[in-house]
Amino acid sequence: MEILENVAVKLMVPNAVVPAIQGRIKKFKVLETGETMSDVVIRWGLDEMTLLSDLLNFKKFPPSPITRDYKWSGRFQPFDHQKVTSEFFSINRRAFCFNEAGTGKTSSVLWASDYLMNEGKIKRVLVICPLSIMTSAWRNDIYNTCIHRTPGVAYGSAEDRRAIISNTQYEFVIINYDGVNIVREDIADANFDLVVVDEANAYKSVTTKRWKTLAKILKPETRLWMMTGTPASQSPEDAFGLARLVCPHRVPKFKTAWRDKVMNQITRFKWMPKKNSQELVFNALQPAIRFAKNDCLDLPDVTYQTREIPLTPQVERYYKKLKKDMIIEAAGQEITSVNAAAAMTKLLQISGGAVYTDGHQVVQFDIKPRLKELVDTIEQTAHKLIVFVPYRHTIDIVAQHLEANNITTKIIHGSVSAHNRTQIIKEFQNADDPRVLVLQPQTVAHGITLTRADTVVFWSPVMSVEVYIQCIARIDRVGQKNKMTVVHLQGSAIEKRMYAMLQGKVDRHMNLVDLYREEIGL
Repeated sequence: MEILENVAVKLMVPNAVVPAIQGRIKKFKVLETGETMSDVVIRWGLDEMTLLSDLLNFKKFPPSPITRDYKWSGRFQPFDHQKVTSEFFSINRRAFCFNEAGTGKTSSVLWASDYLMNEGKIKRVLVICPLSIMTSAWRNDIYNTCIHRTPGVAYGSAEDRRAIISNTQYEFVIINYDGVNIVREDIADANFDLVVVDEANAYKSVTTKRWKTLAKILKPETRLWMMTGTPASQSPEDAFGLARLVCPHRVPKFKTAWRDKVMNQITRFKWMPKKNSQELVFNALQPAIRFAKNDCLDLPDVTYQTREIPLTPQVERYYKKLKKDMIIEAAGQEITSVNAAAAMTKLLQISGGAVYTDGHQVVQFDIKPRLKELVDTIEQTAHKLIVFVPYRHTIDIVAQHLEANNITTKIIHGSVSAHNRTQIIKEFQNADDPRVLVLQPQTVAHGITLTRADTVVFWSPVMSVEVYIQCIARIDRVGQKNKMTVVHLQGSAIEKRMYAMLQGKVDRHMNLVDLYREEIGL
């Protein structure tokens, strides 16, 4: 494949597709015809390259004119792998992106979308993603990447969602998975030209209302880009739902036929993947692009993500009550770093799901959304993972939930003996299981090597910059072979303030009182 004078592409195509190309493209010439393949020249345009992608299965996709015509917008210059991903998206109407978490897929989508808007191919984009990254990832990335475009977050009541969807000034509309069904008719009437699904494993099952709703919304002419770093990670069967949305011709019409193709039945209720199941999944989920973090030589060694999980009504109620009591208690009194730290600890404990009473009893709260987000984060990660949970009484809650979801887990806190800690770390570093460690930061923040993991999740923020840095250093040290990701889970205002302080490497003793005053409004 060769670009000629920046205006045409010379390549080899099967003789069988030559009539189809000639019938749809004027600027096309056959140079030489062989027994099975023809040497041809075709105009290097967006329509022409998109048609080639539709008709042919390329090992290396055709060059997109985005590389020639697009001025990469925004505050940051794209990495090389992001440009390649944008190029891929721009010439594929329906496609998968399997780039690993932390590789900047969001910005690649935005640049490709902006280019298609500039070319008059699309007008509006619907982004369907987890609730936790609607604002922290998608809206904020639009502000940074496509400053001249207007995003709208369709969240809240049905009326609030409809107002955003129906307002054509919003070129990007961002909505969470389960919000789609609430306003499905409004979405269908809005005629979005492109639908982007982030963390696409949420649509792996064709029997769910979520999947059926999306299938009804999509029209034959609608572009669809689906993204996940871990396609069919649980079972080859999971590829079926994704393929039925993007490339239905690549899989059977019914799921049972796909199951029989990729699985062997061992007993009445037990099925195991066939030896060639990975190859079958690969062929079914096309066209696709994938960059692992380690393939991205220009990517920073550590990338950071924020996942925002709204507090449940129960947690919100107790959080507000505690703040109110603090305001009354602090009124007219001197606030020291000691009592500020004690008060903020209570707010962080409530945010994270469990709190100690004055009588040393543990009160648990409804934190199902945060637990679900943690499981989703783990499922989207290819390697092992560490979860730092600052408070002892929350560690068991987290670990039990992970085990209930068939995620092998070990815990280390202050009550775990030195001998058992050593054994757990040895197993983590040298065996396939456990997949996840749930750790109390103060007990393992120094000296321990956990380089089998490439992802650190903070269940809630720690109170010390030094501890925060040392937690990340458990994976960011000699022996680490992979690019790393740090994920912050946050829901309350105090968590957001604390993460900002920690990432800014701000000394807590100088700012704890100020943070406390800001949070309670004094």
